[in-house]
Amino acid sequence: MSRFLDEHAAAVRAAAERIRPNVRHTPSLRTDLTPGLRLKAECFQITGSFKPRGAFNAVLSLIERGPRPNGVIAVSSGNHAQAVALAARTVGLPALILIPEDANPAKVAATRALGAEVIQKGITFANREQRLHEVMAERQLTLVHPFDDWDVIHGQGTAALELLQDNFLEGEPGLEVIATPVGGGGLLSGTAISAKSHSASIRVVGVEPASADDAYRSWKAGSIQTLEQAPATLADGVRTTAIGRRNFEVMFEQGLVDEIVTVTEDEIAAAVALAWTRLHLALEPTGALPLAAHMAEKLRGDRAGLILTGGNANLETVAKLLNHP
Repeated sequence: MSRFLDEHAAAVRAAAERIRPNVRHTPSLRTDLTPGLRLKAECFQITGSFKPRGAFNAVLSLIERGPRPNGVIAVSSGNHAQAVALAARTVGLPALILIPEDANPAKVAATRALGAEVIQKGITFANREQRLHEVMAERQLTLVHPFDDWDVIHGQGTAALELLQDNFLEGEPGLEVIATPVGGGGLLSGTAISAKSHSASIRVVGVEPASADDAYRSWKAGSIQTLEQAPATLADGVRTTAIGRRNFEVMFEQGLVDEIVTVTEDEIAAAVALAWTRLHLALEPTGALPLAAHMAEKLRGDRAGLILTGGNANLETVAKLLNHP
């Protein structure tokens, strides 16, 4: 094991201990789809997505390192927003979240309900980073980045750590492949650290919509590729235009991610419908990305672990998908 991987794997294990009182150990489910399939159901995580893992690790680490910040700030379409709001409330810090005007209303309402101040007016996908830095400077708040932050990456890696531990404790054969959605790359980076430190033979695969293929392009080009505009996709949780610098280092410079695959909007829709009707899992489209890749036979390996990242679906969107499969 390289020194890089050894150090970051130790940080993931430390994150697991740090956040343990504040997050759920989510189930690793069997299905009748494929005998060797394991579903890491992060839709059952607190706030309905995997995001509290990274948010709690980042906020708790800030408190540990000191001095105590004035408050925290984040920009998010919804799931990271809720996670940061909850983590900040838990330690008694103010939280300010910038959310684009066209975000899922349910996610916005949930973020406010968790005690965060939300700014939406005038916030778009295109200007949100600029507005973020302006408000940070005005209010002297500390950023909790959704993916390009080591504490967040290590926290997100705890989902795969649990999956691998559960598989081992159950005496099952080792997983051949672990797949996660990829937007900015926080979850995929953390997953790759956990998986490769467990066994170098595990293939780590990121899944993204074909219309939001910046990670795929970056993998092929060997450098960070940026989309010209926010992609139009059902999977609103991965509507980033580029992966982060730290994430690129883990995934491609260190070679810990083996492949990026893309799925079509029809394949995403079919995966959501299957999750709701056959698996009885209330997944949002982003959370169903690995399932879409599995159904489309884009993941090689019979023993696959899929990290299904969240269940904060726009019910109107899901209703359309279920009524018009």
